[in-house]
Amino acid sequence: MVLNIILIGPMGAGKSTIGELLANQLGISQCSMDELRWGYYQEIGYDEELAKQKRETGGLWSICQYWKPFEAYAVERLLSEHKDCVIDFGAGHSVYEDTSLFQRVQKVLEPLPYVILLLPSPDLQESLQILNDRNEYISDGTPNINEHFLRHPSNYLLAKFTVYTKDKTPQEICNEILDLLGYGYKT
Repeated sequence: MVLNIILIGPMGAGKSTIGELLANQLGISQCSMDELRWGYYQEIGYDEELAKQKRETGGLWSICQYWKPFEAYAVERLLSEHKDCVIDFGAGHSVYEDTSLFQRVQKVLEPLPYVILLLPSPDLQESLQILNDRNEYISDGTPNINEHFLRHPSNYLLAKFTVYTKDKTPQEICNEILDLLGYGYKT
């Protein structure tokens, strides 16, 4: 019996790529939060003009902070609607500074056995460098959002497994996850 498989991690960790491979290999659907989130955000009053203003005046960091309540709601909604599929979260959907938002997400993920954190390396600095290279990060004076995602405890508290991706092909990562989940794919 397949249950939801949830992939979490920073931007550029490979969640969507690995999610697609896992879904294809298991013969189940893939649900990408980055594709579905906007409809959920609209349900609770997402203001596109305000979001645009925040992005223009405060950059990525500011817009990410505005998204937080919408992200928690989207996690709850997506998990209530989608069963037996691979779900790849957006990078921010598993990182919360606000305790009440974190607890809401923690509550809906708690019963799910397959919450997998994808990271390039167990070494934070190495992970950050790899992610910065993948995302072509250029410092603009605002906080590095991926550094925040790596340092913040939320992902580590939510994950049931962590898979390191450095020097592995997407198929090797997929096989490692399938093995972790008991599907018998030895890497």
